[in-house]
Amino acid sequence: MGYDLSGRLVVGVASSALFDLTESDRVFRTQGEAAYRDFQEHHRDDALEPGVAFGFVRRLLALNDLAPSADDPLVEVIVMSRNSPETGLRVMRSVRHHDLPITRAVFRQGRSPHEFIRPLHVDLFLSADERSVRDAVDLGLPAGYVLDRTFADEAGDELRIAFDFDGVLADDSSERRFTDGGLASFREHEELNADVPLGRGPLRDLLVGIHRIQVVERERQATDPSYRPRVHVSLVTARSAPSHERAVATLSSWGVAVDDAFFLGGVDKDGVLEVLRPHIFFDDQRAVVEAARRVAPSVHVPYGELNRGVLPADPATDARRAAASDAPVDAPVGARGADAAVPPAPRAEDE
Repeated sequence: MGYDLSGRLVVGVASSALFDLTESDRVFRTQGEAAYRDFQEHHRDDALEPGVAFGFVRRLLALNDLAPSADDPLVEVIVMSRNSPETGLRVMRSVRHHDLPITRAVFRQGRSPHEFIRPLHVDLFLSADERSVRDAVDLGLPAGYVLDRTFADEAGDELRIAFDFDGVLADDSSERRFTDGGLASFREHEELNADVPLGRGPLRDLLVGIHRIQVVERERQATDPSYRPRVHVSLVTARSAPSHERAVATLSSWGVAVDDAFFLGGVDKDGVLEVLRPHIFFDDQRAVVEAARRVAPSVHVPYGELNRGVLPADPATDARRAAASDAPVDAPVGARGADAAVPPAPRAEDE
């Protein structure tokens, strides 16, 4: 019988999210594919430096010490890359250099690996290739675009994760209500449906998987009072009273809870995130993520009508959009306006 990935928390990570590929990408852009391959071959034994998602992945894998045995881990991480198997050798040697217990990988030689999210039971796919992420999300798959800014991975094993709610954990039906009917319609609808759970968003199953690990942590603490739980989950949303009640009801219907919740009513999230210092933050609005990336590793989840047909925006466009946004105090962040469509620049195949 084969190894069963179901029932575990499975994260697929592109090499562009796990490691800093700035130099490799520059070679690809300026000199072409052949030079890129030669570069990777020449530097095969030179370990890549940690990238945006490195700290999150390292800390997540460390939770396997809670598993009943090494053969039955709680967490699996799979490298899912556009690299060829040959250029991927440097990636896997870098994995080994950094003592990451990752043994599984998919290398697709220039093609996106997102088609294998479902058969590999992946709960989250992280990549710096925005087009691959959008293709995955359009297929109903759990994926996030990692914005390019690397943070030093501090010492310790605590894992802090922050989620937006609408369009990330839950679906975007409330955001669409605001867009279609305005603030009064949104408020009335959320109050009338305060006890009605929202549908699942793209990262709902990720939260459920993380919650399973938190349950294991509580069980460990019950038998070993000296054990200190490591996973801390925060909800950081633009909802405010009274629309916050539906968010709480939705989480309860899934059998999960968060450690703390911030119902900010349109207040900028980056100030809260600067204090929380999450190892990863997920939001469905690009402008919010652009602001958050200055204080925390940030991931854009391009889900729902807010992101429909939208391609990556340049920083100037994001800044103009953020300055022009004027969300009502209790509307979802995603209701602040549409993203501008700007085509993405091509990237190296090692994304």
